[in-house]
Amino acid sequence: MCGGEFYPRFDADAIVSYLLTDSRKLRHANEALFFAIKSKRQDGHTFIPYLIEQGVRNFVVTDETVVAKYAQANFIVVKDTILALQKMATLHRKQFTYPVVGITGSNGKTICKEWLYQLLNEDFNIVRNPKSFNSQIGVPISVWNMTADNTLGLFEAGISEPDEMLRLQKVIQPTIGLITNIGEAHSEGFLNAKHKTKEKLKLFADAEIIVYCKDHGDINNAIGEINSFNKAIDDSQKLKTFSWSSHADSDFRVVSILQKNNKSFISALYHEKEFDFEIPFSDKASVENAIHCVCVMVVLGVDMDVIRARMDRLVGVAMRLEMKEAVNNCTVINDAYNSDLESIRIALDFLSQQHQHTKRTIILSDVHQSGRNDPDLYQLVATMLKEQHVDRLIGVGKNIIRQKKYFEEAGVKELFFFETTDELLRTISGDWFRNETILLKGARIFEFERILKILERKSHRTVMEINLNALIQNLKVYQSFLKPQTRVMAMVKAFSYGSGSFEIANILQFNNVDYLAVAYADEGVELRKNGIVLPIMVMNPEEAAFDQIFSFKLEPDIYSLRLLDEFILAVKENGVEDVRIHLEIETGMNRLGFTESELAIALEKIAHYPAIKIASVFTHLAASEDQLLDAFTDQQVAIFERASSKVIRQFDYKIIRHCLNSTGITRHAKYQYDMVRLGVGLYGVDSSLVIQNKLLPVSTLKTTISQIKKVEAGESVGYGRIGVVNQPKTIATIGIGYADGLSRRLSNGAGFMRINGKLAPVIGNICMDMTMLDVTDISGVEEGDEVIVFGADPTVQRLAKAIGTIPYEILTGVGGRVKRVYLQE
Repeated sequence: MCGGEFYPRFDADAIVSYLLTDSRKLRHANEALFFAIKSKRQDGHTFIPYLIEQGVRNFVVTDETVVAKYAQANFIVVKDTILALQKMATLHRKQFTYPVVGITGSNGKTICKEWLYQLLNEDFNIVRNPKSFNSQIGVPISVWNMTADNTLGLFEAGISEPDEMLRLQKVIQPTIGLITNIGEAHSEGFLNAKHKTKEKLKLFADAEIIVYCKDHGDINNAIGEINSFNKAIDDSQKLKTFSWSSHADSDFRVVSILQKNNKSFISALYHEKEFDFEIPFSDKASVENAIHCVCVMVVLGVDMDVIRARMDRLVGVAMRLEMKEAVNNCTVINDAYNSDLESIRIALDFLSQQHQHTKRTIILSDVHQSGRNDPDLYQLVATMLKEQHVDRLIGVGKNIIRQKKYFEEAGVKELFFFETTDELLRTISGDWFRNETILLKGARIFEFERILKILERKSHRTVMEINLNALIQNLKVYQSFLKPQTRVMAMVKAFSYGSGSFEIANILQFNNVDYLAVAYADEGVELRKNGIVLPIMVMNPEEAAFDQIFSFKLEPDIYSLRLLDEFILAVKENGVEDVRIHLEIETGMNRLGFTESELAIALEKIAHYPAIKIASVFTHLAASEDQLLDAFTDQQVAIFERASSKVIRQFDYKIIRHCLNSTGITRHAKYQYDMVRLGVGLYGVDSSLVIQNKLLPVSTLKTTISQIKKVEAGESVGYGRIGVVNQPKTIATIGIGYADGLSRRLSNGAGFMRINGKLAPVIGNICMDMTMLDVTDISGVEEGDEVIVFGADPTVQRLAKAIGTIPYEILTGVGGRVKRVYLQE
């Protein structure tokens, strides 16, 4: 099946039910087949010993030498593990003849897939990609979930390079195709829009019919060109289509779209008959996605009256889950929008990444639309809870109550069940929960948002949203500049540049960074108390904190002879037998660090104390972002090379060297040594502007409008009367001020914020808790509307430039009373 050579070292008849590519997501070890995938940064073969310890016995590898090392496992040796994964999924796909809808395009793939699932699950037993598993690895893993019990497949596919879609086409083998649109996303690998469109259309090479919007010229023209070419060869090879349009002749003609009260009323013609329906959305993207779904349903033969009735019941797709601070030192993960089986798995995986609390609770509703009978379904859910070490289950719904024996048999320590959310709310309060992580996972009809209200820690409506997916994407961008062996130290000092503490450290630890760095010992202590086990460097150690450094296995930056003497004395007085330190070298920053002459004395002192080991030697570059100062940077590195080499030569154990910060990684990659320190770039800011277009903003600061009022000409706004208006104005007061970290220098026209897609200038002086915006030229503004202080637009860089500072100050200035909400797709 994989196209390789089989070495049956353990059990040639082993049953494989689960395909595994990520050792962190192991479940059902005895039935798992692990594909050891090599990437630039990681080699899956290195996880084989760990997986064998966990009970995995079946592996697909490219390195034949591992076969002889592990007699207790079966191996298949192949040339390409990703291709082997795809081949296996391709053969599995060929077992099934029911319809499969393949979905591609630049935007809307996941929304269309999830909406089709909502619309069709009453008629079909559906298998689909979990979330947006649409990659070269995600697609075959998704297709592997196809079973004989299913009656419809929904699979989305995304590509970033030519020829990738041909591989996914073989895996999905769609009978029906849907291409949503063509945009700018992932365009780097293609010559132009036409090239990208034709590559995406390869997914439908053998499809019976393709659904698309004729109003998208790139798609319509590409299909026309392909059909003209195919007709010249063999007319039977032409792509068969089902088109819709608002402007041209098509199979499904949209006549009008009326929007009112956040709804859209759509009138269309199909086979010369009128067909009207409504959806509970008014934005352009939702309207387009909804019409795509209607057309797919028509192709599948769903009755028009059924389509009409179901479209009005569409609900928004939660593309990401939220993590927030909760009452009584708890953390709540809110994924209370659906409760199908695959989304439960994903939410539990995210729960397992959180180490800030030892106790884990899940509030779970009846599981809908699983395609399984209830005993099998809830026995599987109970097993999942056991595998993720869930301590307490609070079940809501009649079905889950009837199957509670499976949770008892799984050994969940605490079990509580309620027939309805109302009954639960009458019984519990926030005092039920202390020092634990709580996962809310429920179908929409159970209205778990009401439970969330009693769990959330109270705070005002200004929040900082932290996009964890963007954080990891930025990490990968910087890793692409590094050699495979180069380690990454992530800077999480200053509350992770305003983004959070253990919440950020948890996700970085899960994604295999090598080191963390904090400013002060108490920051490191907090990380340790919240389950962080990575090595942590303390950049500003103080004598009073040495006890904490010893107790919590922190590693201080030693930068002077005075500090070294104090540290050695503390080591002796506390009887410490093993402690790691980092030596900082002064090379021209003139802030902290040993000079070359001081370094010789320091090394002699350290050599007398075998309990003290040097973990790394490093320096700070003063101007790595500035091309005009590259000669100075080279000079700094030359000093560092000379000094650090002395350290390396004097000791017989491995000592790491590092000097590059975020901009150094991109501009001076030749100096990456053993490790780099990734700071503000991780949070989406490139000070050198070399790769800013590749980075995603991690933090979005937002608030809401508290009040709107009219101000007449000659009146003023705010303290000091500096905001005098010369014509009638509409003023919005919003709930954020300098006590939240909003710089007062942004007052009276210096700063802008985004409302309803447009920028509104600050008017008057920023107050302690409030700011006023001029919204005169923005239509439709209402009290309660969302206001973006910074994020994708305006960016934190734009705000910093407006007041003559740097993005660091803006990010780290956001106050502690602003609630952080963590989002992950």
